[in-house]
Amino acid sequence: MYKIDFSNPIHAHFIGIGGISMSGLARILLMEDFTVSGSDLTQSPITQDLCDLGAKVFYGHKASNVGPNVDCVIYTAAISPDNEEFKEVIRRKIPILTRAEFLGQIMLNYKMPIAVSGTHGKTTTTSMLSSVLLKGKMDPTISVGGILPIIGGNIRVGTSDVFITEACEYANSFLDFNPEISIILNIEADHLDFFKDLESIMDTFKEFAKKLPPNGTLIINGDIKDYQYITNDLDCNIITYGFSDGLDYTASNISYNDQGQVSFDCIKDGELLDNISLSVIGEHNASNALASIAAAKVLGLGMDTIKAGLKDFCGVDRRFEYKGSFNGVHIIDDYAHHPTEVEATLKAIEHYPHRELWCVFQPHTYTRTKALFDDFVEVLSKVDHLILTDIYAAREKNTIGISSKDLLAKIAATGTDVNYFETFEEIEDFLKKKCLPGDLLITMGAGDVVNIGENLLK
Repeated sequence: MYKIDFSNPIHAHFIGIGGISMSGLARILLMEDFTVSGSDLTQSPITQDLCDLGAKVFYGHKASNVGPNVDCVIYTAAISPDNEEFKEVIRRKIPILTRAEFLGQIMLNYKMPIAVSGTHGKTTTTSMLSSVLLKGKMDPTISVGGILPIIGGNIRVGTSDVFITEACEYANSFLDFNPEISIILNIEADHLDFFKDLESIMDTFKEFAKKLPPNGTLIINGDIKDYQYITNDLDCNIITYGFSDGLDYTASNISYNDQGQVSFDCIKDGELLDNISLSVIGEHNASNALASIAAAKVLGLGMDTIKAGLKDFCGVDRRFEYKGSFNGVHIIDDYAHHPTEVEATLKAIEHYPHRELWCVFQPHTYTRTKALFDDFVEVLSKVDHLILTDIYAAREKNTIGISSKDLLAKIAATGTDVNYFETFEEIEDFLKKKCLPGDLLITMGAGDVVNIGENLLK
């Protein structure tokens, strides 16, 4: 594999530079005086920001985008072998790295790289722990898969030896990482367009955990079924957390204020460590906070600092993000696109002030919708009023004959008030007529469903 010498800036080209992760890596190189170019399909605030920092961004994928002085190319898993730029890179035998390989190389430049993994909650927990590290003046470098308001974006370049990033299991990408501290938040069936089944997903998380050196630390959710399969032959330090008895860190006396924000007693080895108050909602965030506390304690931070950092954390864009209100109707946007995530968000809303709930759900990918169909039906049937959009295809084509109308029929059979519309405009017109003051409208999904709420606010 090609190795980048970070002390010797070169010209790096990113195929797919506008993605949230790729743009962050490009920003790191720009701040290290590398020459950066890249391409993406469309212009966006992210690509404009990169241009303002000195990157050269092309729109559309063409062989000519790969200039004569490019020394190395970084590309994402979404780039197909027939991509014109990718074929040009192969033809010219330019050194090439996947996004994950490149991120793994970045981690080697830090004494304390931290990788946050799991089927759900990576962005939130990475951001939550980042808030704690900043409060502790640890000056970390941060790479997060969302816009984190406290750092004004998705990347922060610090001067310390601490680096924190998300670690995604899709396409086994996190197996290219080199962490000293790894967090595993949860393990569930997802990305079944790549993985065969849950057993194969467990296997890849086991391989990820084995990446830790003997003096490294694995922080793992002990509520994961058969989590010992991951830990039973590791020689690193292991810390467990969760809501079950007998774990290293647990939460008790969970409560909610009138805005649904969570408080709980943090228990360490059976003894009260402290009472924790969060500025975010949902029991799942109490779990995320436990993982953050465990990691912060490994790094030597005190509880006063940890408590303050957790309290400062007010969320990430598209994670239960309050967008505004129209006609007395409050609008929230949330990234949930897996049944477990949907269920956690709906459970959190029970403690959030509202009259009736209107949920616009955009299924994400055909394979996920097909594989988890019954689970989607079960959790979405609990909504007061449900509106379905078409499935967001992302990287896929519909070769399996699934559609939102299939969900519509099954959910309607449960007695839930559910509707489907082909266009966002139809959904917006419907909501303007139906929503009443005091109602809560949540747009939910990993695609572009956020536009519905933003259009209503206009």
